[in-house]
Amino acid sequence: MRKVDLCLNSEGSEVILATSSDDKHPPENIIDGNPETFWTTTGMFPQEFIICFHKHVKIEKLIIQSYLVQTLKIEKTTAKEPTGFELWIQKDLVHTEGQLQNEEIVARDGYATYLRFIILSAFDHFASVHSICAEGIAVSTLS
Repeated sequence: MRKVDLCLNSEGSEVILATSSDDKHPPENIIDGNPETFWTTTGMFPQEFIICFHKHVKIEKLIIQSYLVQTLKIEKTTAKEPTGFELWIQKDLVHTEGQLQNEEIVARDGYATYLRFIILSAFDHFASVHSICAEGIAVSTLS
């Protein structure tokens, strides 16, 4: 099977929850495949968003493009509904003045139907997420 970016909305994924939204920078921008768009937090932390794959997937690598994110926690679940999340990855990101943070994470035990990304802290009052790429394969449909 061919590895694809499972997070793209063109692959059927969607952002089903975000704790903040700005009309100019909505959470859907994270998965639209356009490097010029992004989602921005609206202050106070933690902030979070949930990506639904609408299928069972196996993620082998995550690539996160963000700006001013300090501590990021990623939880996953294989449930049919967005419940029963378990801690998967927690990472302190490096501050990159004036440029995007490009965090590449090789995933272990990357089976999921939903991912929850929680920005625990940032280097400033606001942070942005430009894209989430989840390289992997679809395992099965939700039944």
